[in-house]
Amino acid sequence: MSNSGNIELEILIVALVIGFLGLIGVAAVTGLPMWKVTAFIEENIIVMETRWEGLWMNCYRQANIRMQCKVYDSLLFLPPDLQAARGLMCCAVALTCFALVVSVVGMKCTKMVDHRARTKHIVLVTGGCLFLVACVTTLIPVSWTGHVIIQDFYNPLLIDAQRRELGEALYIGWMTSGLLFSAGVILLCRHAPHTNIEEERVIYNPGSIYQPAYAYQPYSYQPEYNYQPSTIYSSESSYPSVHSGVAYL
Repeated sequence: MSNSGNIELEILIVALVIGFLGLIGVAAVTGLPMWKVTAFIEENIIVMETRWEGLWMNCYRQANIRMQCKVYDSLLFLPPDLQAARGLMCCAVALTCFALVVSVVGMKCTKMVDHRARTKHIVLVTGGCLFLVACVTTLIPVSWTGHVIIQDFYNPLLIDAQRRELGEALYIGWMTSGLLFSAGVILLCRHAPHTNIEEERVIYNPGSIYQPAYAYQPYSYQPEYNYQPSTIYSSESSYPSVHSGVAYL
């Protein structure tokens, strides 16, 4: 394998490693309950507990007591931003897994699809697009939830105990979006391979006319011998002429 082929393989491996780290980050953001955290403001510090709100559960932790979590009783109990975040984050996990599988299939060292370089390139571009879509589906719920938290934090109608701060899961989600974006850009910015193999090259000549491998020639029957009668009859007589091969006595 040439140096350019080795460099290209190393770049693909780096993209897959980044995509795998993105998958771990997406799964962690989806499962962690640290999306919203209790804000300690002024007198609110006397409340000796910390509250986290996530997509699937909320957790409480007091000073010297271990964390206790409780799963939400109903999906409708959640605010609209968390309801949408559930579906989008699940889609992000599925898209990232599928993007990793497609990218592995598109590598030169695998033989799961057609061996031609053009086909491999199309598969890798598809994997890069899936990574970018997973990036978008991760960035939307994380940013939406962050916007709602900041908007409620400066809402004068809410008391201090109702205000929340940005949780650790949101920061992990933003970092994960960057990883997925990097993996997708690396796979998309690869140069299309030049086709040098004669089997893969297709040259189109608009002025060319199709020439069959053989030309049709009509067949005429030719007998192997010519039939000639041995007795020649004369037009003036019904008897054979003297040129006949029959002798009369």
